[in-house]
Amino acid sequence: MYLFKTPEDICCTIKDTQNERDYRRIPIDKVGIKNLRYPVRVLDKKNGYQNTVANINMYVDLPHKYKGTHMSRFVELLHLFRPEVSLKKFSVILEQMKKHLNAASAHIEVTFPYFIEKKAPVSQSPGLMDYTCRIIGSSDPDGKVDLVSEVIVPISSVCPCSKEISEIGAHNQRGEVRLSFRFKKFVWMEDMIELVENAASCEVYSVLKRVDEKFVTEKAFTNPKFVEDIVRDVSKPLKEDDNIPWFSVSAENFESIHNHSAYAQITCGIPVSVNR
Repeated sequence: MYLFKTPEDICCTIKDTQNERDYRRIPIDKVGIKNLRYPVRVLDKKNGYQNTVANINMYVDLPHKYKGTHMSRFVELLHLFRPEVSLKKFSVILEQMKKHLNAASAHIEVTFPYFIEKKAPVSQSPGLMDYTCRIIGSSDPDGKVDLVSEVIVPISSVCPCSKEISEIGAHNQRGEVRLSFRFKKFVWMEDMIELVENAASCEVYSVLKRVDEKFVTEKAFTNPKFVEDIVRDVSKPLKEDDNIPWFSVSAENFESIHNHSAYAQITCGIPVSVNR
């Protein structure tokens, strides 16, 4: 007679090494999985949703008495995301991570490319611009959930000093602005991207005809910006926005005449945790 066993029966007979005692009495702050690629659907201001592929990190704390955590459970819990990445689901999955992994705190980071159709400024030729977006969530032992959103925006800038001292032209370069923020009410990523682009010497486009290239070159030249100018121009409306209790903005110019980057950063507000 054959005795058929269910997967649950088999699991009960296999040794659970991770759950064994550890006698070094050293707790671990974060343990989990990193750089997992996973398909997700995110909110799109114009089209409702868009599909993309995220890079995901998930961690929990580990008490000193346990030898290890169960890594496979992190991947299983990602099904709570499907198909949409939303702030409400972040709160749910953080609590489920704590529950299923016997943890006091949980952390998750989801980074993904986000695409926006942009038309060239003169020819109106359409093209897709990709921006890097990130959502960072954590839940502490008291159940307070903290959420931070982030956008990374490519820009161009013209050096005001170079323009002032040169008889002909001025040096210009591409740069990158990283804006992280907390909010009270939902904020569209597109709005934050637009805020950053408006603070640059000029936006970056994926498609430019000759008439467009002329336009962006002249626009940047007439609107020179240091990295200091850029972070201040991004910060000013955010400081005046009651919906943004905290933000951090940095600008890095990949200098065209130096073997280094120029960098500036402003952080403003008090980090807050909120129950969700």
